[in-house]
Amino acid sequence: MSDLAELERRITAALARIGAGLDALSTAEAAPPQAGVAEGEQAAEIAALQSALEAERAINAQLNERLRAVKERDGEEGAKLQARLEQLTRQLDVQGLELQRMRKSTIQLRESLRQLREQKQGEVEAHLLNKAMLAELEALRAARSSEVAELDEILAELTPILAGTEKTDA
Repeated sequence: MSDLAELERRITAALARIGAGLDALSTAEAAPPQAGVAEGEQAAEIAALQSALEAERAINAQLNERLRAVKERDGEEGAKLQARLEQLTRQLDVQGLELQRMRKSTIQLRESLRQLREQKQGEVEAHLLNKAMLAELEALRAARSSEVAELDEILAELTPILAGTEKTDA
């Protein structure tokens, strides 16, 4: 019996070792499929992230293109505004010169009229009459020149409007 007990103990130990080996084997076999599942999940996640990255790159490219178009348009509008500013500056300079000319001629005319009034009591000298007439002519020329400058401004404003209506009619 002692042989039987010894054999039973040996068989039990062997079965325990076999069970442990099977457990280790099944764990080892189960681990790679789990790793495979994890790798599959990782691959899917990587693919999703790559597609999201590509989508973001496409959006970024679109935004860069829009930004370039806006900068280009702003550059063109800026050039138009700069040209318009220069035109208005020239018109303002012309107006300033005409105003200065009118003031000067008005001062001359007033002075001539003052001299004529002083000479009213006696005989009026011819050079004073000539001087007064020249001052009056200069005042008329300055007024006409100012009116021409004003008409030029009006035409400058109307020209783009008329060009716009011609484009819409065509």
